[in-house]
Amino acid sequence: MDIFWAFVIGGAICVIGQILIDLTKLTPARILVFFVVAGCILGGLGIYDRLVDFAGAGASVPLPGFGNLLARGVMRAVDERGLIGVVTGGFTAMAGGVTVAVVFGYFAALVSSPGMKE
Repeated sequence: MDIFWAFVIGGAICVIGQILIDLTKLTPARILVFFVVAGCILGGLGIYDRLVDFAGAGASVPLPGFGNLLARGVMRAVDERGLIGVVTGGFTAMAGGVTVAVVFGYFAALVSSPGMKE
């Protein structure tokens, strides 16, 4: 049942993104920012964590999950370090994911034949 709910919630997030693409004049970059900011706000209010507990990877993998991760990192760092945590918390929380993305991107570039489009 966990896989079912992960699929449903993750799919619902994708459906919201597709509706925004089809029915608005928002660019994909603005929709991306919308999802990350929505995840930050919902994470800061403690709402998104309940969704992650319910749907698992269906809620933590999409873009709002990244925003939630940033919000949790900032809140944790503010509790531990005070005001400086506002600046450092997000970077600390996202460092692992960004590192993995950069490393895998590097290896993908090594095995592919990148070039300029003509």
